[in-house]
Amino acid sequence: MIAPTPPSVRKDLLLLGLLCLGLFGFRLGSSYLPFPDESRYAEIPREMVATGDWVTPRLNGVNYFEKPPLVYWLVAASQQTFGYSEWAVRAVPAFFALAGVLLAYAAARQLHGRQAGLAAGLVLATTLLYFAMARVLLLDMAVSVLMSAVLFCFILGVREPAGSRRRWLFYGLYASMALATLTKGLIGFLVTGAVMFVWLLLFNQWHRLRPLYLPTGAILFLALAVPWHVLAALRNETWAHRYFVYEHWERFTSPAAGRAGPWWYFFPVMIAGLFPWTGFLWPALRDALRGGWAARREKADTWFLVTWAAFIFLFFSKSHSKLPPYILPIFPPLAVLIGIWLARTDQKEPRSFRTGFVVFTLVSTLLGIGMLMIVLHPGQIIRDPERAIVLRPFALVLAIIALVGSGLTLWLNLRQRTRPALRAMLMTVGLFYATIVYAVPEIQRRGTVELANIVTARAQPGDQVVHYHEFFHDFAYYSRRMVDVVANRGPNPYGELELEEDAAARASGRFMDEAEFRRRWVGPVRLWLVAEKEIATDLLADHTFAYYLLGETRNHYLLSNKP
Repeated sequence: MIAPTPPSVRKDLLLLGLLCLGLFGFRLGSSYLPFPDESRYAEIPREMVATGDWVTPRLNGVNYFEKPPLVYWLVAASQQTFGYSEWAVRAVPAFFALAGVLLAYAAARQLHGRQAGLAAGLVLATTLLYFAMARVLLLDMAVSVLMSAVLFCFILGVREPAGSRRRWLFYGLYASMALATLTKGLIGFLVTGAVMFVWLLLFNQWHRLRPLYLPTGAILFLALAVPWHVLAALRNETWAHRYFVYEHWERFTSPAAGRAGPWWYFFPVMIAGLFPWTGFLWPALRDALRGGWAARREKADTWFLVTWAAFIFLFFSKSHSKLPPYILPIFPPLAVLIGIWLARTDQKEPRSFRTGFVVFTLVSTLLGIGMLMIVLHPGQIIRDPERAIVLRPFALVLAIIALVGSGLTLWLNLRQRTRPALRAMLMTVGLFYATIVYAVPEIQRRGTVELANIVTARAQPGDQVVHYHEFFHDFAYYSRRMVDVVANRGPNPYGELELEEDAAARASGRFMDEAEFRRRWVGPVRLWLVAEKEIATDLLADHTFAYYLLGETRNHYLLSNKP
């Protein structure tokens, strides 16, 4: 029999839900989907809906095998339910972020009580990198939350005796592992499995592993994860090599993806991304691991959180493909460790919080000074004068928030008023984030959205749209159409379009070289040409190239061969 949910749990879930609604949902659809990432991950689901093919992801009609489809499916479902809007596509990462906060709360509460759960959820929701990724349509938030679900289910499951509660936790582990695999590939079970194995090995916890419910759990995992992989392989002969060899092996072991970085790449990402809690991590770790290695058996569950964060950090540091969001999965265990430490605020001397408050004050003061420099000397900080003018009022507000908030926080801490200091710090962060949210739509580069709107309003059924030396993902999404592309002279002639994986796309005639483009330009069909101004310089300087300028933005032209 399942025990009824305590009233405190319902109250806590409501509190954290409202907090996340404000942090992750406020003005979620107020800015355009930029080129290339967000518009790419919105366009692929749009094409799934348009074609009715939910097995083979496509970008501009070209097979796109870089990632599995779970997030594409969810975004497509959201688009069908709520319409084609920025809010509809970003609701997916925001939902996952909420789920991640609630997972951290539930795990910390089970491990160390209600106050630890609330603190862990609060810490995770307000960290800078987590907050940012909750509002951006990328795959990293989804895979981070699902990997966290795997590992939280594991550590809570091994604490339970044999029975229904343990069984359902392990089934949650297997299901989450399958969904993580459907989100970003084999790391969904390889990395999480490695974390569990390393912890079991180092801390000799094998006796806690049984019962593992492996036969039924494996069936559940395979039933969820395998069908799409089999269908994708059956329908696309090049899928297996691209997916398994290039995307998993070569991207990790070689600089094939062009995202290499030094061994210390993720240290500044972690330090900055954990703001405003960066300074609280060391005292939280010191307190959690008091007694050191000698006490490892008594504190094996706490060491699991450390093993989780350390292994994933080292794994991605070793990889030759690095981007800041990759280490997002280390933030839930760090948030739980900090939350457990904060839950014992009343048992600590106020000076034990000094490091955390001093680091917050120092970082906030530097941010405030940086914002003031933008206000006082905009041309020296931001080279684009128009963007500098737009940013100045926001920079002034951010400077005031950072300087006043950091000063108030430090003053309260010096007066040994720890809880008011924490509240002042959180209020400062909340106002800072809210101001940034207001600023983003004003200062972001709008890409080709306005040109897409012109084409949508004026193009006739027989017209063709051509992108010059690049494929603009945002144009495709906002115009709701596929486009032709003129190849560039670089190593990737069609940008991120994986033509080598799609013989039908190569034979379609939609992808052409410069000579073929010039031939079509003087033909009877009306062409709309989208080009970056910098790239189109030589083309427009050619006196033999006749064109009509039908629209332009700060960085792009919209041309046509017909008036």
